Amino acid sequence: MRQYIAFSALTLIAAACGSKSTSTPSASVKTTSPMAPAAAEAAPEPAHTTPQGELVIDHQVQTLQGETIKLDKFRGNVLLIVNTASECGYTPQYQGLEKIYEKYKARGFVIVGFPSNDFGQQEPGTAEDIKTFCEKNYGVTFPMMAKVHAKGPEIAPIYKTLTQDTPEGIKGDVKWNFTKFLVDKDGKVVARFESKVTPESAEVTGAIEKLLPR
Repeated sequence: MRQYIAFSALTLIAAACGSKSTSTPSASVKTTSPMAPAAAEAAPEPAHTTPQGELVIDHQVQTLQGETIKLDKFRGNVLLIVNTASECGYTPQYQGLEKIYEKYKARGFVIVGFPSNDFGQQEPGTAEDIKTFCEKNYGVTFPMMAKVHAKGPEIAPIYKTLTQDTPEGIKGDVKWNFTKFLVDKDGKVVARFESKVTPESAEVTGAIEKLLPR
């Protein structure tokens, strides 16, 4: 009888130990399984976007005729952007600008003129006055835009990009009429030429030719 009781006690202890050991893995699974879906559902990194206005071709501008255009229409072309004036000592540079435009336009070169009255008030006329002056006196055929502010608190967005969002050596306020900014095919400003540097100079034409296809 004592042997039977001892055997029964051992059987109960073994059963109890067995149930305890089998429950441990089960508890372990319950504590780790909720972690997996949480890791799988982590939010993706936001996509990188290029800030509007970082490139010259991101801008919309108005022509002398009052048409709104996006400079993206010139994507793939080399641009020379110039702030112009009709009553300046540098005004005869219109002739040189038209000359290099005619020389290189077939290879993907465009000049874009932006009249401005910011410097010595030397561009006081209306859009029609400017158009007539350029065509009659210098035979200008390259695109001319509406009058803009090239500096100051009312600076046009295109000139903010040209003078503030560009590398050292290019950035900085426009100092006078007929400052020239060279823009590559991707819309990035790559060079700047001050007023006294003429359009036909080797400095300007050499830089243009480096960007144009052979």
